[in-house]
Amino acid sequence: MHLISVNLGKAASVAYTDTEGGLTGIAKRPVEGPVRVFAPGPKGVGGSGLEGDDVCSRRHHGGDHQAVYAYAREDLEWWELELGRELPGGVFGENLTTSGIDVNGALIGERWRVGADVVLEVASARIPCRTFQGHLDERGWVRTFTRAVLPGAYLRVVQEGYVRAGDPVEVLHRPDHDVTVAMLFRALTTERELLPRTLAAGEALEPEAREAARAYAERLGATVTADVRN
Repeated sequence: MHLISVNLGKAASVAYTDTEGGLTGIAKRPVEGPVRVFAPGPKGVGGSGLEGDDVCSRRHHGGDHQAVYAYAREDLEWWELELGRELPGGVFGENLTTSGIDVNGALIGERWRVGADVVLEVASARIPCRTFQGHLDERGWVRTFTRAVLPGAYLRVVQEGYVRAGDPVEVLHRPDHDVTVAMLFRALTTERELLPRTLAAGEALEPEAREAARAYAERLGATVTADVRN
């Protein structure tokens, strides 16, 4: 298990995003490195967890629980067959393009050591947006991406340090629950009934997803109680 590439994006003005100033850093490119990885701060204030990587819509992206985005080379290769085009590392806006890791099968709260020092913790799943669709220039991309259930993982930074292409990745810890990145993605998109089950991930679950799961569980409980009373 290792990194194929570390990818950074610079803010650019594009026509396909509705962010302030029409800027996005989604078009990421592999860099030689080493690249510093750090906890960027709370969402809305902090951007990317990789030095030199621009996040232009901090209301929706970046911050401690979306500090790093990882996507598997194996899944990019699957998409190459589906879309009939080459997809280089960074094209999905991922910071880390991995090899040998089942990113979507990773458990929320799972911890990875990357290189000598960096420790990352799986926090959430990537939800596709209009900017992603415009960047890929694929009609109906949000729906297509959602149906495939290959979202890639957002990670928080537990231990800071430096990473570069070729660094080994080691799984340090796998929590005792069954909430995977793929399951969380389904719960947040097409199978909302799964949301209460994601609460098994506890505090490792990204706060916005945890709040959505709690709210759904409370509504479900209220509905069940009402049905029983009736």
